[in-house]
Amino acid sequence: MELNWSQDNYIKAYRFAAHGHKGQLYPGTEISYIMHLSFVSIEIIGALTVEQCNGDLALQCAILHDTIEDTDVTFEQLKSEFGLSVANGVQALTKDNNLPKHLQMSDSLQRIKEQPQEIWMVKLADRITNLQAPPHYWKQDKIIQYRAIPSPDFGV
Repeated sequence: MELNWSQDNYIKAYRFAAHGHKGQLYPGTEISYIMHLSFVSIEIIGALTVEQCNGDLALQCAILHDTIEDTDVTFEQLKSEFGLSVANGVQALTKDNNLPKHLQMSDSLQRIKEQPQEIWMVKLADRITNLQAPPHYWKQDKIIQYRAIPSPDFGV
């Protein structure tokens, strides 16, 4: 089977994200945050075995999806380093903290719908990863609230 993504591009994004998230831990653990990004990207790699699309875009956005939201990395830095498509994808996956919290997810989902299917895949892969066993510190109301967020209807 021929790969529809470049290992070099994946490694470039992985190194960039590892540097950006340096020192961050996966919430509630002593595990480096890069593990979450690895889990999301492995979901994408699995999807790429059955879905023909731009694997580089999907994987780079999977690895970088939290950089704008959780690090000092800017849209302009991503655009310069990875191109406009990746920067736009990561921006769509980023919650707008200027909005009230209860509007942030619906706003992000609307922006994701305006992106190529690869960005939709990243959001779904992130959700799959986040719906694994919740962190031990999440209280029951947090779990219920997270699971109640509507799944995006991307018309696929």
